[in-house]
Amino acid sequence: MLWKLFLAFTLIPVSEIYILIKIGGQIGILPSIALVILTGIVGASLARSQGLQTLGRIRDSFQQGVVPGEELLNALLIAIAGIVLLTPGFLTDAAGLFLLIPATRTLCREWLKRRIELVYAQRNVGNGPIIYG
Repeated sequence: MLWKLFLAFTLIPVSEIYILIKIGGQIGILPSIALVILTGIVGASLARSQGLQTLGRIRDSFQQGVVPGEELLNALLIAIAGIVLLTPGFLTDAAGLFLLIPATRTLCREWLKRRIELVYAQRNVGNGPIIYG
């Protein structure tokens, strides 16, 4: 785990710097900076609106007495997207926007559900499946 964190905290920033330099060399430094700022603003706006919609659906589910498992995972992915969008760079902005697109977020949510179920099954053999509302 420590090795993965080390790689994430070194490779991602180095990759971002490399891409920023390459794109800056192609289109110029000011357009590159403007593009990063623009994607951040668009992403933050999307994260806010989708986050508020998701919170509304979570509230509605609780009022109906249903555990909103899938909506909680959506909220987690939207929060991660918002955090990633705060990091300047094209890779992180692309990852954040990827998580904000409902169709691709659904793919990530389903992958995350399978991972959670796998970890749960390995730790609690025989206790039954996790049920998402």
